[in-house]
Amino acid sequence: MLTLGLAPAFAQGSAARTAMEVWKDPNCGCCQDWVTHLEASGFAVQVHEAGNDAARQRLGVDRKFGSCHTGLVGGYAIEGHVPAPEIRRLLKERPVAIGLAVPGMPVGSPGMDGPAYGGRKDAFDVLLLTRGGGSKVYRHYA
Repeated sequence: MLTLGLAPAFAQGSAARTAMEVWKDPNCGCCQDWVTHLEASGFAVQVHEAGNDAARQRLGVDRKFGSCHTGLVGGYAIEGHVPAPEIRRLLKERPVAIGLAVPGMPVGSPGMDGPAYGGRKDAFDVLLLTRGGGSKVYRHYA
C-alpha cells in the first residue's frame, strides 16, 4: 500500500466522510461526474485539475490499466470509473494490492452513465491491481 500524506476524513454533520484525492483533466465532464458519484456515496474528494499521468505513475498503476482520472484513498490507487461500493469493499478488506482499476471508459460505469448515453450499459470489470503489474477481477458488472 502507498501512503502519500492523505488528509484525515472530513466530517459532515455526524457522519465521517472518507477522504480521497483525485487527479483529472479540468475539461473532462465524465471525470467530474465520477467525483459527484463519489461525493454522493460519502467520500470527501479533493480534486487536482492537473491531469493524471504523473499521479498514475507515482502510484504505480501500469498504463495498460489507464483511464481518464486517478484517485488515492486509504493508501490505494483508484484508476478510472470504479464504483464507490467497490472502493468501500477495498477499504474494508484491505488486500495487499496497489488498488483498483476500471481501464478505459466503459459506458454505464459511474460517470459514464449520464443521459447522453441513452441508458446504455456495457459490461466491465473492476480489477484488483497486484504488485508486479498484474491484476485479477475484483467484480464483474454485466
